[in-house]
Amino acid sequence: MIKVLFVCHGNICRSTMAQSMFQDMVNKMGLAGRFEIDSAATSREEIGNGPHYGTVSKLRSVGIPVVPHRARQMTRTDYEHYDYLIGMDSYNISNMTRIAGGDPDGKIYQLLSFAGSSRSIADPWYTDNFDDTYDDLRIGLDAFWKEISGKL
Repeated sequence: MIKVLFVCHGNICRSTMAQSMFQDMVNKMGLAGRFEIDSAATSREEIGNGPHYGTVSKLRSVGIPVVPHRARQMTRTDYEHYDYLIGMDSYNISNMTRIAGGDPDGKIYQLLSFAGSSRSIADPWYTDNFDDTYDDLRIGLDAFWKEISGKL
């Protein structure tokens, strides 16, 4: 089983969108049983809150089910449990590394690095542009899939 944790600042926009999109991808391929997929925040600001209405609206508009989710903060135990901990920007990566106490196993990644880019996925909390966030996530998730599909 491949265990993937998507991480952003609050766990209500980018990471929950990525979680829902990636879950939908593996479900459609009949591979749901081969993955454990979750998401978390680096902050405590939104703990307990559901996905942002913009995330829900965007996913519904493209026919992707929103996974049932409540925001939670990433823990050091998550680092031990997950194979891939995938952040959305360099601030997430820095905070994820701090929470994990380092990255000795090389499990922390920035999503668009799988697509050969150091670019961040813009936070729609600030931009209010969930379409661009979705498009960037699609690029990153497709590249991530190419990276891991040979490991199945």
